[in-house]
Amino acid sequence: MNKNILKVIFTCFGLMFFAACKNNTEKVDLLSGKLVTIKAKYAPDKRVALFNVEFEKENGTYLLKGESDLPEAVADLKEKLKAENINFIDSIQILPSEDLNGKTFGLVNISVANLRSNPKHSAELATQATLGTPVKILKKEGSWSLIQTPDKYLSWVDDGGIVDMTSTEISTWKSLPKIIYTNIVGSTYSEPDVQSQVVSDIVAGSILELFVEEKDFFKVKYPDNRIAFVIKNEAQLYDDWLKNTKPTAESLIATSKKLMGLPYLWGGTSTKGVDCSGFTKTVYFLNGMVIPRDASQQVNTGQLTDEIKKFDQLQPGDLLFFGRKATDSTTEKVVHVGMWIGNNEFIHSSGKVRISSIDKDSPNFDPDNLNRYLRSKRIINSEDDALLNLIRTPVFKD
Repeated sequence: MNKNILKVIFTCFGLMFFAACKNNTEKVDLLSGKLVTIKAKYAPDKRVALFNVEFEKENGTYLLKGESDLPEAVADLKEKLKAENINFIDSIQILPSEDLNGKTFGLVNISVANLRSNPKHSAELATQATLGTPVKILKKEGSWSLIQTPDKYLSWVDDGGIVDMTSTEISTWKSLPKIIYTNIVGSTYSEPDVQSQVVSDIVAGSILELFVEEKDFFKVKYPDNRIAFVIKNEAQLYDDWLKNTKPTAESLIATSKKLMGLPYLWGGTSTKGVDCSGFTKTVYFLNGMVIPRDASQQVNTGQLTDEIKKFDQLQPGDLLFFGRKATDSTTEKVVHVGMWIGNNEFIHSSGKVRISSIDKDSPNFDPDNLNRYLRSKRIINSEDDALLNLIRTPVFKD
């Protein structure tokens, strides 16, 4: 064969191969870009939304795999790929998993459930949930469940922490009369007698189904059907509590001071121990509001009241945020939060729950936090989708 002809043939094959490679590269880049765009739109915060999707090339097409609890995000992704004429196989698992057989809800069954970042006891304590908290169950791995709490936080709980339920069962539970435990800590008993066998410890904010009232006790039922008795003056009928509870400056200060000296616990959001945002979250919850879990989430809620250290603009109950300011090369980082209580003071969990001052002449002056102060936000009476008022959003009742 003529050498010139061979040269032309090899050149053509080379150009075709190069074009094919370029086309594949462009498709990979396009698909990667679509995944990034969808995740940024629907799941910018992986703590509260799950979109773990990736792809691989398989037999001339692209295999989409992973999982998400956002069917609308997956549908949007597929529509965008079709519009770009990208052939794909959809192997994305939509959560809740079908393996749950309809038991996609649960109730916390112990005083405080420790919720982990991964399905093992050695994993980081991400957050906590108190007795009677309704959760969504997304999937299971062995004896662990991936759940979502009312503040939408995603975490893992072991089987001892919750009782699995269907949507019908959780709706029935929500319709039943309940009590809320309002003491900081205490016990439930097997009989209407404090000398009887303890059934369990119990903490502030715990919710239990009410059977009957017996003199000085409420007879209650746990999610796993254990029967117990709660001292009446340590709890309230949930409906009465809800009707009379609202976050005011006075009530928030009073609640926060009941937690004075409580130990700092990374991941803690209960009266067994709190981190900084777990403390503010607990204070607000005990006054009828569910606010986001972390300081870096709480800072995005409410109304701005100050960002230039004009502390005379603050009102008790305002949240103060601390951290690293943004620079030309770094983003802002919120690392701490406290609550303003007036008189140039704020209360926060740092080592333990304590009161600090921004007044340099005060014995409890806190120069370190003053130097890293970022801004303050007002949660009281703020309209925000991330702030759940339990009267308007019936988390515990229908």
